[in-house]
Amino acid sequence: MYLIKKSKSVRFLLVGVINTLFGYSVFALLFRLGLDERYSLLIATICGVLFNFKTIGGIVFKDQNNRLLTRFIGVYLVIYLLNAESLRIVKMLGINILVAQAILVLPLAIVSYFLNKTFVFRGSR
Repeated sequence: MYLIKKSKSVRFLLVGVINTLFGYSVFALLFRLGLDERYSLLIATICGVLFNFKTIGGIVFKDQNNRLLTRFIGVYLVIYLLNAESLRIVKMLGINILVAQAILVLPLAIVSYFLNKTFVFRGSR
């Protein structure tokens, strides 16, 4: 419990599990309902950004300043573009989209943590 209270990276990982389950569930549901993966990803990302802003800001960085939302959206725009391009590539390679999205979660989470720490919640160190 001490480690969770003191370590932002541990809190980020735990919150990330919740955020990932939320975002991946929205993506998978929309994709399974027949929506193209690009639109499924876009809608899941928009829903996820709003959900993640509160969980990452409040739990991980202990900062719920709503004025940071613009920077947070900027970080997630970068993550979205990286994710969309990665899905485009794996689709060309014939890899299952749902499997590929699951594989991309960890590397994109690492990028997200460092971008949020550097550009969004920089006063929360």
